Amino acid sequence: MSSRSSRRISPLLLCVSAEFAILVGIFFVAVLIRFQGLPTGKLSHPAILWSRALLTAFVVVGCLYYGDLYEEHARPRQSDLFIRLVVSFTAATLLLTALFYAVPLLQVGRGIVLIYLPLALTAIFAWRVVFAWARDNEALSERVMILGTGQIAQSLGREMRQRSPVGFRVLGFLSARGDEVDQKLVGLPVIGTVDNVDRFAATGQATLIVVAQEDLRGHLPIDALLRCRLRGVGVEEANSFYERLTGKILVRDLRPSSLVFADGFVRPRLLFSIKRLTEVFAAASMLVIAAPFMAVLALCVWMDTPGPILYRQRRVGVGGRLFDLLKFRSMKASAEISSGPVWSSPDGDARVTRLGRVLRKLRLDELPQLINVVRGEMSFVGPRPERPEFVQRLAPVIPYYDERHTVYPGITGWAQINFPYGSTFEDAEEKLEYDLYYVKHMSLAFDAVIMLKTVKVMLLGRGAR
Repeated sequence: MSSRSSRRISPLLLCVSAEFAILVGIFFVAVLIRFQGLPTGKLSHPAILWSRALLTAFVVVGCLYYGDLYEEHARPRQSDLFIRLVVSFTAATLLLTALFYAVPLLQVGRGIVLIYLPLALTAIFAWRVVFAWARDNEALSERVMILGTGQIAQSLGREMRQRSPVGFRVLGFLSARGDEVDQKLVGLPVIGTVDNVDRFAATGQATLIVVAQEDLRGHLPIDALLRCRLRGVGVEEANSFYERLTGKILVRDLRPSSLVFADGFVRPRLLFSIKRLTEVFAAASMLVIAAPFMAVLALCVWMDTPGPILYRQRRVGVGGRLFDLLKFRSMKASAEISSGPVWSSPDGDARVTRLGRVLRKLRLDELPQLINVVRGEMSFVGPRPERPEFVQRLAPVIPYYDERHTVYPGITGWAQINFPYGSTFEDAEEKLEYDLYYVKHMSLAFDAVIMLKTVKVMLLGRGAR
């Protein structure tokens, strides 16, 4: 079932695009104010003027991103928003100053910058206030009704409540059983039965119906749903809506037919070839550039605690093949002699050395994995490779677990930036949901997004263990 909602513009994409356009427009306003009309000198050339406008806007948007101002579910108060904007614009000022100093050909003049930055800050703050009002306005939001009350429906309702997604407002559930009406499930009301779906659509209470009934045979009000579609009400299947909402695939209730007939999971040979060639070249280049720094880290590891500098750990790669993953050692050399392979503790791992905590926090212990990439054992982006001892325990109990081995494992991945720590079977299952989403939607553009988010995680020291 398709839905008009699946084609709606992402509020986050709308926000980024609008702010980029605003910043470009403000640059031209600043130029007009500075020159009291059309610019003179080198800025009078349209190509030069446009390139400076786009470059400046790109730097500011990048600083807004690293200032956590593009987190999809964040809704800061206006005072907090203003402070974060000031911090981001201050960072942009410093970055632009350094850029203009390093590359004089890119300079636009201090007068323009001094006019541009306060105007841009004011414009972005005003836009954010308007955008916040619009996204929270019920008249402008999709009003979602979940058809079903089973585990899939409840998982979807739970995610809707926790995430409070921009542009959506969940009304509640429709049950196949009359005795569930007026009860609450995961904090949301059961507002009627499936027989009422027509009425909710006809009165305009619902603009999107998500079908989450677990047994569709003989229980799906197909005629009523068809009438809803003809009235312009969106109808969407639960798994696809859950995937779009969360960026992961609900594996516990996933039917094989959903994978067989779903869009995605297509990996043309050309994509693989370009990805591999690009990554091997990039990894080799980075090894050469980072060699002096890695030598210093190696010396620090050697001086910190007795033991080997590099830690080799057997992992499961593409096609189930085993390989030795390389890391700078961050644990004591005797860490697993008595315990064997165990997950790290979320509350601080006694096996980790003093230097190891710093390396893990900044993810510098992963640098030797560039060698794994050059060897053809790993990619920059992909599901994080797991130890064979854990794969043997997880694969029999978690559906579709082996599907993560259909692509090369990665130094970073979609699961790592969204769910950075796991120490239980439940955590492993949720990370698999993100991994399958990546396997389904894998592309060079998606890899670029993941790498960008990974850099942000490293710079801010988040999520590592």
